[in-house]
Amino acid sequence: MSSFNCFVVGLTGGIGSGKSTASQYFEQLGIHIVNADQVARDCVMPGTSALDEIINHFGKNIIDKNGDLNRSELRKIIFDNESAKMWLEQLLHPIIRDELILRINKASSVYVILESPLLFETKQDSLTDTTLVIDSPIELQIKRASKRDQTSEEAIKKIINSQMKREERIKMATFVIENKNNVNDLKKHVKLLHEKFTKLATKK
Repeated sequence: MSSFNCFVVGLTGGIGSGKSTASQYFEQLGIHIVNADQVARDCVMPGTSALDEIINHFGKNIIDKNGDLNRSELRKIIFDNESAKMWLEQLLHPIIRDELILRINKASSVYVILESPLLFETKQDSLTDTTLVIDSPIELQIKRASKRDQTSEEAIKKIINSQMKREERIKMATFVIENKNNVNDLKKHVKLLHEKFTKLATKK
């Protein structure tokens, strides 16, 4: 159980699984969403100490002409460089975690959703009371993500291969929604779980 006063649900899933869509449905039901991806972006905004350290480590080519972090350049550097990836994670993960804690504490809905693509990998699940995985067949993940991001299927496959395996994610989850491309089904499952989480939240 988390140390927060509020009940925290960790929401995760692979790329293109539909976790952001599920998150939007929870938000429509009045639930506060803390988005780990957004927090990660905010932590490296121009003027932050984290961005300064990244520039010192990787050089000025890591920022664009506006002074923002060039994410695609950074991805290229760390994708095949384990030591660079480790350095970056050791810098950012504690900063992101502290900010997540701050934002969860500020939430006022009956429970809070912590949406994170790396919930288990970064041990952010330790901030939660229960976890929900949105799961989709790999072919669907590839199709959705490549269409959404205007990226080649090959690039999406690489990302999927670098993420936790579906089976592992499912094994670690308390709840699983199978998202097989039916929006109404996904909405229905979210509504049922919303009722369940609301009950659990009142017992905490």
